[in-house]
Amino acid sequence: MSGEWLTETGDGSLILTLHVQPGAKRTGFAGLYGEAAKIRLSAPPVDGKANAALCAFLAETCGAPKSAVSLMSGETSRAKRVRIAPGPGRAERLRAALAGAR
Repeated sequence: MSGEWLTETGDGSLILTLHVQPGAKRTGFAGLYGEAAKIRLSAPPVDGKANAALCAFLAETCGAPKSAVSLMSGETSRAKRVRIAPGPGRAERLRAALAGAR
């Protein structure tokens, strides 16, 4: 896996390039979509529920508090960029979760 969907910045933050599919049966990684990681969300795409569910899912997946995850762009789009604050082992947990989706 080349890992273009996950970039580590100089301060240790993670920038994720995602393709999000709201309204799915269950929440989880669904492989790669081009150079983005595809995530299916069970939350509907109304009133920011899908974005909140996305941030909560990513925080739980990488072992970070919800406050460490923020949406950088794509609030109303399926293509999103998310920032996760620095923390030990977070990138490895995210890569493992995506690899487990295959």
